[in-house]
Amino acid sequence: MAITTGAEAPELAGLPLLGSMIDLRKDSLGTFLRAQREHGDVVKMTAGPPGIGATFYGVFSAEGAQQVLAGESANFRKDNAFYQEIRESFGNGLLTSQDEDYLRQRRLVQPLFTKRRVDSYATAIAAEVTTLIGEWEDGGAGTVDVLHEMTRLALRAVARILFGTDVDAAVEIVERCFPELGAYVLRRGYSPIKLPRHWPTPGNRRAAAVHQALYEVCDRIIAERRGSGRGSVEGDDLLTLLVEAESAEDGSFDATELREQVLVFLLAGHETTATTLGFALHLLARHPEVLKRAHEEVDRVLGGRTPGAADLDALPYLTQVLKEAMRLFPAAPATGRRAVAATVIGGVTIPAGADVIVASWVTHRHPAYWEDPERFDPDRFTPEAEAARPRYAWYPFGGGPRACIGQHFSMLESVIALAMILQKYGLEAVDTEVPVGSAITLTQEGPARCRLLPRTA
Repeated sequence: MAITTGAEAPELAGLPLLGSMIDLRKDSLGTFLRAQREHGDVVKMTAGPPGIGATFYGVFSAEGAQQVLAGESANFRKDNAFYQEIRESFGNGLLTSQDEDYLRQRRLVQPLFTKRRVDSYATAIAAEVTTLIGEWEDGGAGTVDVLHEMTRLALRAVARILFGTDVDAAVEIVERCFPELGAYVLRRGYSPIKLPRHWPTPGNRRAAAVHQALYEVCDRIIAERRGSGRGSVEGDDLLTLLVEAESAEDGSFDATELREQVLVFLLAGHETTATTLGFALHLLARHPEVLKRAHEEVDRVLGGRTPGAADLDALPYLTQVLKEAMRLFPAAPATGRRAVAATVIGGVTIPAGADVIVASWVTHRHPAYWEDPERFDPDRFTPEAEAARPRYAWYPFGGGPRACIGQHFSMLESVIALAMILQKYGLEAVDTEVPVGSAITLTQEGPARCRLLPRTA
């Protein structure tokens, strides 16, 4: 039984009526960092006027994150305001569903994400990287925004693997619609007063339009696939497998459920990989000594050939680079839960019904686990260094029973893409720092430009 008696949580000071609402809207990640530095690993925060504003508890230690996500995961549900907004914008798919809905969806989807199945997509991933590099070469690209380019790449890759041949239509819609919906969810999540979505305010009307556009492209492709049968990616594309997913216990997905799974896969399937790859390239461009080691490993292991799934274990330093990029720039820098029953985290009481935020952005910079935490150092992720740290000092894919089902897919795509780009190019940073923010995922608030320096044979 969980201990329910602890100390009262320290509270982050804010404005008399609005609390920390303005700080959280302006810079939620910086506000969480300040809360931990000033008050410790469990901090109470308010956003909005008393009585109608939100109150929540920031949890910043590795041990606290493990308790919320794994050890007491049944006590911490996806019932908070942000998940409700995501649910209403993207549907009740694997990211947002709960209880028997979630368990049924997970059982139907799990066979699509076995290591063998995911590894079969390596050729499709490499083909998209080849296309991107070809565009750089044809366009004479001397300088590119690596975060923008990696978002294009990751979105095209996941759309190709999800839809087969129907890539272009999906990519155009998602590129236009996802940022708008993410910003809408953030605004409503922090707002103490939420106007009904059907009221014709400018924000509601814009959100409704992009929401409808996303639904229409997904419904069209699903209908076409059900009519024609097979996709064209090596093996079967994920949509074909979703259409055919069925069991005696769980039945199959209906049209609405298919659409909601597709939207979640599009969102989660490209955001993590794009963020990781973009920042890995930018960090390498700023650290020539690390870039040199990465080039040496790629040249030694691959010898100029295209990498495949079997090469992942032979490229440990590239994996370390990617993990360190995920430490500094986790794609999901904060995630929320709601406590069912009162419990104690880090000696502090969390009341029943309280909203809780676990912030990997803060834990990944916690001085108890990371020396000089803002420094980029892939050697933090040698096997020996990883074994010496608490399990949840680093959790870019979440953890516990709700850990990201696509972890292996993201790492496979990231290693293949990084290796292929480094085979062709050296990098120099044009922008030395990249400002970021947080909506549903980490957002780019400024350019991340790098010079591409073609490597000579």
